[in-house]
Amino acid sequence: MTTKSLERFSFAERVSHWMSALCFLYAAFTGLALWSPRLFWLAGVFGGGETVRAWHPWGGLFFALALGVMFRRWVGQMQLDEDDEIWLAKSHLYAQHIEAGMPETGRFNAGQKMMFWLQSASAFFLLLSGLVIWFPEVAPRSARLIAILLHPICAAVSMGGIMVHFYMSTLAVPGSMGAMIRGKVSPGWAKSHHGKWFREVSGR
Repeated sequence: MTTKSLERFSFAERVSHWMSALCFLYAAFTGLALWSPRLFWLAGVFGGGETVRAWHPWGGLFFALALGVMFRRWVGQMQLDEDDEIWLAKSHLYAQHIEAGMPETGRFNAGQKMMFWLQSASAFFLLLSGLVIWFPEVAPRSARLIAILLHPICAAVSMGGIMVHFYMSTLAVPGSMGAMIRGKVSPGWAKSHHGKWFREVSGR
């Protein structure tokens, strides 16, 4: 078997991913500073209260735009198939690092696809509610109240998903983070974690 590395993510994919990640982190930390007085100390890290209030909405907007680029590039590869349904039913085995009985996966496994849809939906509602909060004069009072409630809920869901994503890409599946940094993986890693995709790109 060839030992030549396989391209996992293109340069454009990695740029859009890391731009999305950086914008998300900025929006998340500045949002936490604005959300709770106990976390307002975070504002000092990002230039102070006035700066945070002015730039938090822009951070959220840039996050949505970067995620939109990722969505357009990957949405066609994120549709669930029959193997994904089996994978989800046996996801408890995956969480225990038990590979026996798990179906082979394509470029993205069912867990990654579900994370993609969760983050996409959260980003949509964060953007929608954020715009209402940013420009309250253009929305009726009922919409403003819904936005004030919806925005932190979606933010909590999104941050929870990102923490799971970070854990899976570092501790749970070593090599995943490196693939998003360098763009390449070894044939052994690809065959072990994404067997169908390995055969597609290697012809083996």
